[in-house]
Amino acid sequence: MTKPVILSTDPGIDDAVAISILLFDPQVDVKLIAAAAGNVGIEQTLNNVLKLEKFLGKKVPVVEGCKRALIKAPVDAASVHGKSGMDGYDFPEPDLDLLLKDTTAPEAIHKVVANSSEKVTLVGIAPLTDFALYIRLYPEDLANIEELVLMGGCIGRGNYGIYSEFNIAGDPEAAKIVFESGLKIRVAPLELGFQALVKPEISERIKSLGSVGDMFYSLFKRYRGGSFNTGLKIYDALAAGILLNPTMFDFEEAYVDIIADQGPTNGASLMDFNNKLNKPVNALIGKSVNVDEFIAWFIEAIKKTC
Repeated sequence: MTKPVILSTDPGIDDAVAISILLFDPQVDVKLIAAAAGNVGIEQTLNNVLKLEKFLGKKVPVVEGCKRALIKAPVDAASVHGKSGMDGYDFPEPDLDLLLKDTTAPEAIHKVVANSSEKVTLVGIAPLTDFALYIRLYPEDLANIEELVLMGGCIGRGNYGIYSEFNIAGDPEAAKIVFESGLKIRVAPLELGFQALVKPEISERIKSLGSVGDMFYSLFKRYRGGSFNTGLKIYDALAAGILLNPTMFDFEEAYVDIIADQGPTNGASLMDFNNKLNKPVNALIGKSVNVDEFIAWFIEAIKKTC
């Protein structure tokens, strides 16, 4: 039985990989993609989702998310992904028929969840603004959500602030709402991306996997999440891996508190593994990944897209 999935994403090169894997895996049925502001602005991320679907030959409904965070000024990672968010490949013009008009992302998410006969899984690989608004607007839906799988946060030092990871730092207030929602949450933190590097020889193998492999290779050459020559950090694919092949990972329960106060710790994800705060566990954190198993799975997952 396939799991119904709603994906919030801000492509982003590593997002493009995760989206493609999820769209072709037989274990899941992606019902809706919400384009989020994050790696680049909402106009670019929305365009990128539609372009990628056109390239892949998929027709999942797409909705435009919020243009910015709940409170914080917009951030971006164009220096990592390029000005368009997916620099390095000439995609076809998007199919605008997939775009849901006259609705908001929270409303579109609600319609899917409320009308689903099975519990829906949320996947967040972007700042969590749209999911936070959805939780606030439709709390009655939470009973029909199986879990939330997200890429975000860090156990130690960050890649945006000293202690903050980009997706959480992009909208700390939204992340705080999500982690306090009571939903079952599994997390791919920043550190997993440091472990499961996509080395040059893996990129070369991917290049040979037809048009999709060639597309990924072209994006990887422009990606600045790590180094093409020493290893790329394809963070968002790890969230897809947690959903689709969780036995690759070692998990540990934790209480996660998001620091939304202004100052140098803004956006930090405080992960209390030892119950120092005497708070109930609210997340399962991926602390390590079997790298060889992940790479084998990663290549096979991309083969399914070809």
